[in-house]
Amino acid sequence: MLLLTLPGCFSNNRNQGERLYVQHCASCHGEQGQGLAKLIPPLAGADYLATHRAELPCILRNGQHEPIVVNGVKYHNVMPGHKYLSPSQLTNLLNYIESHWGNKATPWTIREVQQQLDACRVP
Repeated sequence: MLLLTLPGCFSNNRNQGERLYVQHCASCHGEQGQGLAKLIPPLAGADYLATHRAELPCILRNGQHEPIVVNGVKYHNVMPGHKYLSPSQLTNLLNYIESHWGNKATPWTIREVQQQLDACRVP
């Protein structure tokens, strides 16, 4: 009987990455990850996601405070961190971002995200 009810245990996480993106990221990065001119970098087709993969969990957790270059454009706005998001939520959010708008990355696991968070340097 337990196996029959197990899929229901995960129903609350269905589309969680998209919900988290809309709630925490879309107001700056745009509904389609397009960013905002030269003020806020795009996530859609962003080379930064691939070249800085190991840093992404820490950036989501602690924010971004240093200048970055995305698709050849330099950005220097502060991105707030989301310290209250769990490793599971961060995993779902990263997997949403990295599988939409032309992004095609290897899916994140909770273990991988937790390992990166454990290695974070706190600003």
